[in-house]
Amino acid sequence: MSDEPIALGIETSCDETAVAIVDGDDRVRVNLVYSQATLHALYGGVVPEIASRDHLRKLPQLLAEAFAQSGVSKRDLGVISCTYGPGLLGPLLVGMSFGKGLAYGLDVPFVGVNHLEGHLFAHRLDAPQAGPPFMALIVSGGHTCLVRVNDYGEYRLVGSTVDDAAGEALDKVGKLLGIAYPAGAKLEALAQTGDPKAIRFPRPMRGAPGFDFSFAGLKTSVSVYLGKQPDANPEDVAASFLASVVDVLAEKSVEATRRHRLKRLVVVGGVAACQALRARLAADGKRHGLDVRFPSVGLCTDNAAMIAAAGGYRFRVLGERHALSLGPDPKLSFAEVG
Repeated sequence: MSDEPIALGIETSCDETAVAIVDGDDRVRVNLVYSQATLHALYGGVVPEIASRDHLRKLPQLLAEAFAQSGVSKRDLGVISCTYGPGLLGPLLVGMSFGKGLAYGLDVPFVGVNHLEGHLFAHRLDAPQAGPPFMALIVSGGHTCLVRVNDYGEYRLVGSTVDDAAGEALDKVGKLLGIAYPAGAKLEALAQTGDPKAIRFPRPMRGAPGFDFSFAGLKTSVSVYLGKQPDANPEDVAASFLASVVDVLAEKSVEATRRHRLKRLVVVGGVAACQALRARLAADGKRHGLDVRFPSVGLCTDNAAMIAAAGGYRFRVLGERHALSLGPDPKLSFAEVG
């Protein structure tokens, strides 16, 4: 085990309650994730009050389980990291209050982590040898952006969504097709038996200058089509819609990587688990001589190992720590990452 401080990570930005313990050399001791998806499926989306109460119920159990599985005790911890934004206010507040209480009681440093930066550390955990510089596509239910990573902790925002994120569009179109929340993986499964060329949905902002994204209009196009074609084959609709999303994500991220004269593209976030996106970018990367990387599927979705790793890095390498007065920031952006 490394002599560097052991980091505890807590992630409660939305509907996953997660606790992880990561050594100073980024070895994951334990990474526990509890999903609230079945609770929110009844409502077709995340209900913040229900999410907050369930985080409060589950966090003590997960913490006890993490210590039991890892063999680490509270007194072994050297830093406690929590997501402080972006996300839902109530869930963020629960996780931060829990983490800050631990930090105060144990007299150890506290570090608030930007959830978006946390996703970059999922890649670092999975492939530490494939470090910066690289272009990163962060693509999830709440966020879609391109970030130039010169080094960990040194970023430049290249492009972001002007409305819906890709994952949000996937869930909304899934709902139109009668797929229960969360719809992303189920929509992709439905699309596998459909024809991606059956319906020509638009490719939003494909020819626009810069590297911003837009997916709200695409969702509206699917809604209008279904209104006119109520008997449309759902497999073809799903496949055609997914093809549009993948085309836009792949084209813009590859072009941004090449325009910035980088040789590596890293794709992180929940939508990075999409097999269609992985296959497309692997092929595009090979054609253009780019090293395209995805974390393992378990590290794509929200988890606390990435938060522990990001907070541990900021404490050990950048010398950062936060006052316990730090509050949650639901609208925190990547532009605010140092």
